[in-house]
Amino acid sequence: MKRLFAPENLLNLLLVFVPAAIVLEYLVHAGPVYIFVSSSLAIIPLAGLMGKATEHLAEKLGQGLGALLNATFGNAAELIIALLALRAGLQDLVKASITGSIIGNVLLVFGLTVLLGGVRFQTQRFNRTAASLGSTMLALSGVALIVPAVFHLVARGNALASERELSVEIAVVLFITYLLSLIFTLKTHRHLYVGELGEKEQEALGTRGWSSAQSAGVLLGSTAVVALMSEFLVGAVDETAKKLGMNEVFVGVILVAIIGNAAEHSTAVLMALKNKMDLAIHIAVGSSIQVALFVAPVLVFLSYLVGPAPMDLRFTTLEVVAIVVSVATIALISQDGESNWMEGVQLLAVYVILGMAFYFLPPPINDK
Repeated sequence: MKRLFAPENLLNLLLVFVPAAIVLEYLVHAGPVYIFVSSSLAIIPLAGLMGKATEHLAEKLGQGLGALLNATFGNAAELIIALLALRAGLQDLVKASITGSIIGNVLLVFGLTVLLGGVRFQTQRFNRTAASLGSTMLALSGVALIVPAVFHLVARGNALASERELSVEIAVVLFITYLLSLIFTLKTHRHLYVGELGEKEQEALGTRGWSSAQSAGVLLGSTAVVALMSEFLVGAVDETAKKLGMNEVFVGVILVAIIGNAAEHSTAVLMALKNKMDLAIHIAVGSSIQVALFVAPVLVFLSYLVGPAPMDLRFTTLEVVAIVVSVATIALISQDGESNWMEGVQLLAVYVILGMAFYFLPPPINDK
C-alpha cells in the first residue's frame, strides 16, 4: 500500500474526497455543486488506480488475456460514467463525453506531453509508423461520426428508425475494427508498438512490486467505488450545469472527459519527461482509439438495455468538427516522427479554441 502514496502517485491524495462525497450525499444532503465537485475529484485517483491495476494484470496474463482485460477496463471510468448517464436519459452528455475523451487525449494530453517533454528535451523522437497508424485509426472515428450527421441532413421523411439502424451497423463495424486492431498491435505488428515494460517504466506507472492479487483487488475495489461516485456525479450534473451557467455539451466535452482521464494525463506526461515518447503516444492516442472504436460502439449496444431510448451516433455539428480537426492536427504534428515544445503549444491552442466554442454554445442544441 505504500506504493499507492509514492511521489509518482500524488494524485492518490485526492482519495480523501471519496468519504467526503459520501458524507455530502447521504449525511449532509449538500447542494449539487458540492456533490459534483467532490465526486469528480474522487473519480480522478480511482480511475488512475484502475488503469494501473489493468496494465499490471495485462503484463502478468500475457497477450491474449491481457488484451481482453485492457479492452474491458482500459477506459472503465468513462464507460461507467456514460452508462449511468445513459440510464438517466442524458444522451447528449454521453455523446459529449465521448467527444471530449477523443479530443482531450489527442489535444490536451498529447499537447501537455509534448510541451513539458519538449521543455526538458529539445527534440523528442518516436515511431513515425505507429503514430501514423494511430492517426489513421482516429480518422475512422471521424468518418463514423460524419456519416450519421450527413445522413440526417439528406434523409427525407421520418428517418429516426433508419438512423438508429445505421448507428448500430456502424457500431458493429467500429467494434470489429477495434478487435482487428488488437491483433495488429499485439501480434502481427507488435514490433511497431510499446513492448514489455522495464523496471523503470513500471516504477513510473506506479505498478512495480504489485502482486496479481493486489492488482485484482485494487481493480475490483476501484471499479465499485467509481460506480458509486459516478452515480453521485450524474445525479448532480444537470443542476450543477445550470447553477454554473454551463451547457450540458460543455460539461461532457470538457469537465467529464478531463475527470475520467486526469490520471492518464499525468502518466503520459511522466513518460515524456523520461523521454519515452513512444509510450506517451501509446497512452494518449491509444486511449482515444479505444474510446472511438470500443467505448462508443459498446454504449450504442448497451443503450438498448439500460437506457430509456436507444442511442445513435448522430453527434452535433460542432462535435463532429472538433473530432475531425483534432485528427487532422495530430496527423500533421506526428508525421515527421519528432516533437518539440512549440508543437505542444499548438495542440493546446486548438484544444482551448474548441473549448471556448463549446462553452459559448447556446444551451438549446438545435443543429441536430
